[in-house]
Amino acid sequence: MQELASVDETARQHVVEAIARADVSAGTDFEQRFHRHFPDLLRLFHSLYGSRGDWLDQLTALVLQCARSWQDRPAELKAIDGEREANPGWFQANTMLGGVCYVDRYAENLEGVRSRIPYFKELGLTYLHLMPLFLAPEPHSDGGYAVSSYRQVNPKLGTMEQLRDLAAELKANGISLVVDFIFNHTSDEHEWARRAAAGDSEFSDYYWIFPDRTMPDAFEQNVREIFPENHPGSFIRMEDGRWVWATFHTYQWDLNYSNPDVFRAMAGEMLFLANQGVDILRMDAVAFIWKQLGTPCENLPEAHTLLQAFNAVCRLAAPSLLFKSEAIVHPDEVALYIDPAECQISYNPLQMALIWEALATRDASLLAQALERRHNIPEGTSWVNYVRSHDDIGWTFADEDAAELGINGFDHRRFLNSFYVNRFPGSFARGVPFQDNPKTGDCRISGTTASLCGMEIDPAEAVERILLAHAVAFSTGGIPLLYLGDEVGQVNDYGYASEPGHEADSRWVHRPHYPAEQYARHQDPSTPEGAVFAGLKRMIEVRAATPELAGTRLIDFATNNRSVLAYQRPGWQSWILALANFSDQPQSLPAETFSGYASAAVDLLSEAGLQLDEGVTLLPRQYLWLRVTPA
Repeated sequence: MQELASVDETARQHVVEAIARADVSAGTDFEQRFHRHFPDLLRLFHSLYGSRGDWLDQLTALVLQCARSWQDRPAELKAIDGEREANPGWFQANTMLGGVCYVDRYAENLEGVRSRIPYFKELGLTYLHLMPLFLAPEPHSDGGYAVSSYRQVNPKLGTMEQLRDLAAELKANGISLVVDFIFNHTSDEHEWARRAAAGDSEFSDYYWIFPDRTMPDAFEQNVREIFPENHPGSFIRMEDGRWVWATFHTYQWDLNYSNPDVFRAMAGEMLFLANQGVDILRMDAVAFIWKQLGTPCENLPEAHTLLQAFNAVCRLAAPSLLFKSEAIVHPDEVALYIDPAECQISYNPLQMALIWEALATRDASLLAQALERRHNIPEGTSWVNYVRSHDDIGWTFADEDAAELGINGFDHRRFLNSFYVNRFPGSFARGVPFQDNPKTGDCRISGTTASLCGMEIDPAEAVERILLAHAVAFSTGGIPLLYLGDEVGQVNDYGYASEPGHEADSRWVHRPHYPAEQYARHQDPSTPEGAVFAGLKRMIEVRAATPELAGTRLIDFATNNRSVLAYQRPGWQSWILALANFSDQPQSLPAETFSGYASAAVDLLSEAGLQLDEGVTLLPRQYLWLRVTPA
């Protein structure tokens, strides 16, 4: 640190002079943020690249990039930057509600999305995540996660100009735009990859490319195979005989962030998207972005440093841009990416998985344990809570947590897999296995919320399960996220395999096209579609009117009943006590359970009064949001 302190002023002066020579008129706002955030950027960049002789020139070029990007940033986005800098917790409001969809499947194209804005407002959306929409080659697109240009929209969906216009109209209607930023790898058809494949030494250094198997063999001693059915190991052979790192599919080449040229190039792509009006970037595959020989090359400290350095870049040139982490790893590792200086918001995969676990077992013990131990995160951050996403469901709970409750993790995962793909007697679920291994019982689960909740078996009970699951996601704290279509009870698309390129990937079963028939019934509460919509709409309205449900702070609450989940959301004068019965039978909680509260309580959802000194009985699959006051 002493060495860094000694170069701080020298580096600052070097950068300031370079900006002056470049005649970049970024303005006083940029100058103020430069003086505030440059020390962090210097520290982080030096940590990653300080051993290189050209590190200061690279840093200078990076700051120049930031200055030019700020100079080009539209005035209306700068105004939003100012508003959100003054209210940095804007995304923690109890009015936040997220929706996620594939553009083509939900609305055909970007103009179709634009036409659905009135419905988004009816639902109450303030956050719209459009699944990967950038140029990606077919059939090797990995659902859009093999990007061949970060600056071009897939022409089937529209143009970058249309995306920019959509972002502006969403903002005018109070909706923030979220897109995926696939930054661990590019498509092998990206211009950088094409030039690397052609032997260009500059772009060969953008990837992990080696002339023979010596280094790949050394790395693979410690690196696990992610898709062994796609290719063995982590490297694939190029046409010219060289070997390139491909963690995922053969056509997705990992970027080499030990090269600062790559950092600057990806920072440029990030700032370009921010200047189109993107508010939040979902940072894909964050666990894999840094490689180091002799390690598993997952969750390394430098991965966090990289994210923090990208954040520092954004604080200079796009101050309101936020990062959302995507890390389906051990719960302890997920939490490490959540920080105001790293990823301000994060998916909550553990809560999602354990909601499904509790529905299958009718036992909320694992979910209650997770809320007690793993829910509270640093101030200035937020969870994104969801019941299901575009992806499969994996059982990400920690075996050591399960063992404390007398549960064998391996056996329990086999049971859950069997239950959700209808291989367990009496199961209500109609899921489809993903990457199934019948010999070991290992698989992950595909299926829409409605199908996994039994809509094809007993619609009335399925509606209750759907609403129970969302009642937890909507009240534990964070941004609730709906996979659009789930709010009208869409079921599996069993014809997914007939679509070219989808036959080998069962996840398409839960990515149906826009369910027009279901939406046509969403205002009729006598139908399953209308009942789901009405129940969710009521939660959305109540949540938005309940200040105790803002933020993420949660305090556990023991019911001494394994079927009934409970937790507290503290407020200034009153608290919300959430109760959820995961059993198929009524469950009674005696008066002494509530001895810490005054006797009078109100269920905000039904507006019914309760006397806690008489105890509380919950019907099967019933949930309550009680406003209570301390005794």
